[in-house]
Amino acid sequence: MKQTISQTIRSSLKAQRFTESVIREMTRIANQHQAINLAQGFPDFPAPMALKEAAVQAIRDDINQYAVTWGAPRLRQAIAEFMQTRRGVSINADEQVTVVCGGTEGMVAAMMGILDPGDEVLIPEPFYENYGPDGILTGANPVFVPMGPNFALDVTALQKAITPKTRAVVINTPHNPTGRVFTAQEMQQLYDMVIEHDLLLFTDEIYEEILFTGPHQCPLLAANMAERTIVVSGASKTYSVTGWRIGWVITPPALTGGVRRVHDFLTVGAAAPLQEAIADALTWGDAYYEKMRAEYMQRREVMVNALQQAGFSCSTPEGAYYIMADVSDLQNQNENDTEFAMRLITQAGVATVPGSSFYQNPEDGKHLIRFCYAKQMQTLQEAGRRLLAWRERSI
Repeated sequence: MKQTISQTIRSSLKAQRFTESVIREMTRIANQHQAINLAQGFPDFPAPMALKEAAVQAIRDDINQYAVTWGAPRLRQAIAEFMQTRRGVSINADEQVTVVCGGTEGMVAAMMGILDPGDEVLIPEPFYENYGPDGILTGANPVFVPMGPNFALDVTALQKAITPKTRAVVINTPHNPTGRVFTAQEMQQLYDMVIEHDLLLFTDEIYEEILFTGPHQCPLLAANMAERTIVVSGASKTYSVTGWRIGWVITPPALTGGVRRVHDFLTVGAAAPLQEAIADALTWGDAYYEKMRAEYMQRREVMVNALQQAGFSCSTPEGAYYIMADVSDLQNQNENDTEFAMRLITQAGVATVPGSSFYQNPEDGKHLIRFCYAKQMQTLQEAGRRLLAWRERSI
């Protein structure tokens, strides 16, 4: 009997529109080859001891059952106080804060709770790889708009991409993958465009405390933006606990209900004892953040110098903990970024992320790779030695 091909046993059309995470894939390949992992954005150094002890104490205190779905009251209040103390923004913890399972869930829950199928979302590129699939899962259509030279925010290009279906813009500053911190002028131009065209702004602020150019520019501070801004942030990067998955979404009260309903059925809630520990961390004073930034600046200097000595073309990032390097002069003829990144793993023992994963059209990123420097100093120094030795063997 002839066997027919089932039309039922297949992935959804939505899931077929995107691949698995290239970043997480590079971590798996790095592990297979025992390479230094400068691909995925997580530290290889310990989280703060006080934070770990707070989590242990919460577990011992038996805070081990479901928290309130949209976040333990103590954490939501701590987030509101953090925003007041460190941003000068007054928000209502009960009406505006939703605690989620990391910024990743925060962005998709926010999009699913606010956007409708067919809505268009403008996304400057290069972009963090999750934003495209987030839009697709929502049913919205991501529209990728190239940045200008040196990764400047090209608001003119964004404006030209607006159609009657455009509903929102996604912005990320400090920026992953480039390390840019958009200037006050760039951000004001963006705000003006958003207001003029009656759009929403989804802002990914997960690196809000890892910046080296001055205070973080939160859109909630800008005139007429609080009512149309959805802030996504979390504890992962600031407190070096990427595996805890504690994030939050701050919304205008009119939009909170949609986000909370989606979040409820996506994950129910974030880990209860870890919420209590993060509530403690959010009360820490300036000394913690100043020390953290100083240490990241030292790591940044080591990594930039190592890359430039090994022949990589890169500039000094202004925030986050990534360096986007141009490898045009190091690639073999007709070699793309993925092939180059695999060669670095096998020949140099250093894993990176191919630049094409941050672009809609892979050709646009075929000369770029991203390095993460959220690593111990000895890890970065060893990576630098490996890259330099590889370069010298290649000449």
